[in-house]
Amino acid sequence: MHNVSVRRRFIDLAHGQLHFRVAGHASSKPAILCLHMMPKSGRSFAEIMPHLAADRLVIAPDYPGYGESEHFGGEGTPSISDYADAVGDLIAHLELSKVNLFGYHTGSMVAVQLAHQYPRLINRVINVSAPIFTDDEISSFKKYYSPVGLDEAGTRFKTMWARILKYRGPGMTLEMAANSLAENLRGGERYEDGHYAAFSFSERYAELLERIEQPVLLMNLNDDLNEHTKRAVRHLNQGQLVEYPEWGHGFLDAFAQDVASVVLGFFDKTIAIKNK
Repeated sequence: MHNVSVRRRFIDLAHGQLHFRVAGHASSKPAILCLHMMPKSGRSFAEIMPHLAADRLVIAPDYPGYGESEHFGGEGTPSISDYADAVGDLIAHLELSKVNLFGYHTGSMVAVQLAHQYPRLINRVINVSAPIFTDDEISSFKKYYSPVGLDEAGTRFKTMWARILKYRGPGMTLEMAANSLAENLRGGERYEDGHYAAFSFSERYAELLERIEQPVLLMNLNDDLNEHTKRAVRHLNQGQLVEYPEWGHGFLDAFAQDVASVVLGFFDKTIAIKNK
């Protein structure tokens, strides 16, 4: 693992330049595609990627408008399908023939959409949390995640920082929290686009969970989507929910090696995943 480095690349896609991180090399094993939550970036997976990439290719893109990827452009709010299409373009550009998906929060939605769009290409799917919301919750979330305007008092930054500290999980240091804040800021003035895309996609996400044929591991962390994720059990077709109460936000950095063991165990079918 120590010899595996994480490299950074840009490619030109239809919407503009897309930035991604890559570790490892192509092999007989399916590549792992890591799909971040909003408004973060592929940086979320930087610490775990070397642990995943000893014998395969691992890729973590920044969605358009996040990290260092160019925005789609235009005034409308992008959809989860738009983000999935951009990732699909990346898969095609890299000529990947078989892919496992590792999605986190909003990335869970992008992963399930990709599994639906490319049933022969996508092999297995991990969802870290299931964003399944009621109408009342969506209404409340839209107010809570309404973009905060810039002012000299730094209200936006204080709000972001307070939320990161409120929801940080075990092992998440202040340095990790600061890195998380930095990724938020890369979203610019449209940093909340991804959240609003998720709110519009929640019902569709549940429908697709019922329809996709790929095996799904749904990891339920001790975080802000813990109760929402439990709703997904009745929607899982080929999947199972496993509780991870010892992990929360920041777990990809704080417990990278342990998380990688779970991820590789599921993707390689070398360990039996059982509910705790």
